[in-house]
Formats: sequence, structure tokens, C-alpha cells
Amino acid sequence: MMKIDLHSHTHVSDGALSPLELVARAKANGVNVLSITDHDTVGAYEDLASYSDDVLTLVPGIEFSTQWRGVGVHVVGLNLTLDNAVLKSGVASQEKARSERAELITERLIKARLPIDFKRVEEIANGSNIGRPHFAQHLVELGKVKNMAAAFKKYLGAGKAGDVKQCWAELPQIVEWIVAAGGTAVLAHPLKYKMTRTKLSALLDAFSEAGGRGMEVVSGHQTKDETNVLSRLCVDKDLLGSCGSDFHQPSHWSEIGSMSAFPEVCEPVWSNWGLSA
Repeated sequence: MMKIDLHSHTHVSDGALSPLELVARAKANGVNVLSITDHDTVGAYEDLASYSDDVLTLVPGIEFSTQWRGVGVHVVGLNLTLDNAVLKSGVASQEKARSERAELITERLIKARLPIDFKRVEEIANGSNIGRPHFAQHLVELGKVKNMAAAFKKYLGAGKAGDVKQCWAELPQIVEWIVAAGGTAVLAHPLKYKMTRTKLSALLDAFSEAGGRGMEVVSGHQTKDETNVLSRLCVDKDLLGSCGSDFHQPSHWSEIGSMSAFPEVCEPVWSNWGLSA
């Protein structure tokens, strides 16, 4: 049985490992199929342009940020043609939006009387797209919070001062970029949005109407009940199922390749990629 992980991050966005380090760790953990889905960028694949391996197959991917009814949501694009002009334009647009968002987050946190040094945040990001985890790390350095989780809970999480969503492209636009690049649009970690069953069902309907074809039925470690809820939704909405660890760094969130079992009732998103799980 193949081990498939279609959601992971490198230091090109908010992960800890380089693309080559992530691939090596995935191989060591027995992963056969891997997608690097950095936030709003495919820059990791530049470091892997000459990568070829008989053991581990790379599926080009990305995780786009967007919003729906005021809620920040993420859409993973899988099996992309990376040199597609529409995708490149979309990535450039999101990178510009991410830069503008970083400035807004800085302004809001300063207004909340936090001594944010944007240059230091840029140093922490170290050339990658700036995201909330970089602000969280800065707040820890400043001694304003004990850890990054506390930074999100107090300042950066949903509804807090540093939660900025209005910069992103709309959901249909995001899906259009993915489809234009020959990819499959997948709604990432549906349970993370903490929606009611009715609202999540409505989101999936809107996502499908926009051209979305899949949803993550497994995101890291889940309870059996959580997987059952998502697998039923996946089948009811006639969507393809996907899975991923959402790996960012060792011992954080989930280990690369370490996830709950994929539910057999769902048709996998990789079913037409010539792979078998």
C-alpha cells in the first residue's frame, strides 16, 4: 500500500525545512507520493527542478488563501502544470496580496500597542512569503506571549487584531487558476474552519459550483468520528477525497506522512493519476 501525503510545507512559506530536506524526510518516513503545498507560492519546486526518484513521486501543488462569507479558507491545488501562465499570474497576485496583508497586520498590531518591528519580521521570514507565523515568532521574541500558540490565540487568530483576510482573491478566482493549470482544486482541512455542518455544507456547494473537485477527508491525525463526518460529506457532495499531514516542522502539528487512515468510501483525488493506494 502506498503512503500518500498531499499537503506539506517548506521554509519557502511557513515551514521549517528546505524543499530538499522535506523530500528526504518524507522518503525516510516511507512516503511514496508527496505534494509540497506552500502558501501562495510554488517556489519550492525551483529547488527541485532536477529532482527525479523511483521511490518518491512529487505531485506539484500549492495552497491558496482565500475567504468565503468572511471566513478565511484554504484551497489546495494538486497536479499542477507549474509553467502555466494563468497560474503564474495568480501566484504573483497572491504574493502581492500577501505583502499588502503583512503591512496591514503590522499596522493593526501596532495600533494594539504592540512594538512590532516589520524589518525583524522580514528577517524571520528570511526571504519567504510573510505570514502570521512569522509575526507570532516575533511576538514570542518580544516577550509578549509565551509561545506561538498563545500569539495566535491572543493576537493573530480568527477575529483578532492580526487576522486580515480581505486581501485575497475570491474563491472562484482561486479555483479558476488551479483548473487553468490542469490541476484539481481541493478544499483544505475543512474542520479547521470550525463551521456548523450546515455552513460547511454550503461552503462545499459554493466550492463545487466554482469548479472545486475535492476535499481533504484526512488532515493530520483525526478521530474516527471526524473522519466519518468528512467522508460522508465527501460522498454526499460527489467530491474526490484527499489526505495530507499539513506538515510544517518536526514535532509540530503532524509528522510528514503521518495521518489517519484514508476512508475507503471516498474516491481518492489521485485515482486518475496512475497511482494506487
